[in-house]
Amino acid sequence: MKRQAGDYLIYDEAAGTWREDPEQAVRDDVEKHNWLHIGRTVLKDWRLYLMLVPMILVFLFWRYMPMYELLGAFKVTDVVKPVADQNFLGFSNIKALLVGSGTYANLSSEFWRAMRNTFLLSFYGLLFGFPMPILLALFFNEVKSDLLRSGLQVFTYLPKFMSTVVMTSLVIMLIQQGSSTTGAPPGILSQLLASLGLISRDTAQAGLLNDPAYFRAIYQVSGIWETAGYDSIVFFAAIIAISPTSYEAAQIDGANKWAQMRYVVLPGILSTIVIMLITRIGSMLSIGYEKVLLLNEQRVQIYQTSEVISTFAWRIKTTQNQNGLASTAEMLNNVVGMLLVIGANTIARKASNVSLY
Repeated sequence: MKRQAGDYLIYDEAAGTWREDPEQAVRDDVEKHNWLHIGRTVLKDWRLYLMLVPMILVFLFWRYMPMYELLGAFKVTDVVKPVADQNFLGFSNIKALLVGSGTYANLSSEFWRAMRNTFLLSFYGLLFGFPMPILLALFFNEVKSDLLRSGLQVFTYLPKFMSTVVMTSLVIMLIQQGSSTTGAPPGILSQLLASLGLISRDTAQAGLLNDPAYFRAIYQVSGIWETAGYDSIVFFAAIIAISPTSYEAAQIDGANKWAQMRYVVLPGILSTIVIMLITRIGSMLSIGYEKVLLLNEQRVQIYQTSEVISTFAWRIKTTQNQNGLASTAEMLNNVVGMLLVIGANTIARKASNVSLY
């Protein structure tokens, strides 16, 4: 309801009457026929909206419908009955994982170990992996030869297009253990590190992947090698979108290359960096089980540093048939990730006025 007529009506002193404000009449008409305008817009650009249908179906079937299975975290985990036909258990599965209870006392410690490993792998990936695409984009921007730059970009993009199986197989071959029976030497990279004195000969012979102290470093280095080049595309596109007049003004002021990079390039791509950082933090705890599982090859001796939430859920589901506990572990992991997104977005909005929402 309109609280004050004076806010919406205009008094005509000559006629001594009130009449409606023309601008307000237009706003009322738009509000009244809002859905009609939306329908006309959709019919006008129906081809563009038709292109949205595959994406909507993908999100519907692979993002929203699987959420129904999260009910398994609160129900009896019977592998035969569907989730809807099972009894409600409440928060017993969450309690079993967080604090341990009864037969699941040891499972709680394993869950927190997996949560710690997931967070540490993600944090190290954010600390060392996130700046690398930015540095690569800055490097590509300084290469003047288009042919040379294109060749370097293709060379850095290639690992992204390899499957996880092929990439992990290459990593394992480079750092594989030696064989005392056949006399096979350790991997080439292990031999190089041993010759440089970074690791001992015995460690190289035993295999780096058999030592839990090296798993996190192997995971991070292989991740940077795989994704840094491809992720630099976004930052390089933001750099080339900077107006050349900004560089010219900096050169007139006497700025060298480092000063231009600091005062022109980095501020110019700051919004892109913030948005990509928020999205990276959002997927911070979403470590897939494929790469971790292929690297550790179920080596129990390195579970203390290699097992993450996804492999923990896979293990208790396949070996112990604990579907409810596996769903609970993944749900808790996603809840923490959601809280990280909200927190990062709030901090970014208050610090730089740039945010996702």
